[in-house]
Amino acid sequence: MILAVAALAQSTGPIRVGGNVQSANLIKKVAPAYPASMKALRMEATVLLNVTISKEGVPEAISVASTEVDHDFTDAAVEAVKEWRYRPTLLNGQPVEVITTVQINFTLAQ
Repeated sequence: MILAVAALAQSTGPIRVGGNVQSANLIKKVAPAYPASMKALRMEATVLLNVTISKEGVPEAISVASTEVDHDFTDAAVEAVKEWRYRPTLLNGQPVEVITTVQINFTLAQ
C-alpha cells in the first residue's frame, strides 16, 4: 500500500494527508491579524483553507474552502498561513508534497 501511495505522489503531485501519509508537522506558526473592520463590528469567523505544502515544508498553494466567510477574514488567514513552515512530510523516507486543510478561528476575547 505504501508503495502505491509513493507511486501516486510521484505521478500525480501532492497527496492528501491521511491513511499511510503522516500529518504535516508545523514548526513555525504566525497568528493572523484580526481584521480591524471585523473587530469593529464584533464579528467572528472560522476560515477553512486547503493548503499544498511543498517537499521543503513551505505552503505553496492556498485556496479558501469556506466561501461564506467575509473576505477580510479569508485574506488575513491566507496571509498568515503563507508565513507558516512545516517539517517536510516523509513517505518511505523521501519528502513529498501534501495537501491538508487548515482551520483558522477568529474569536474576540470575552
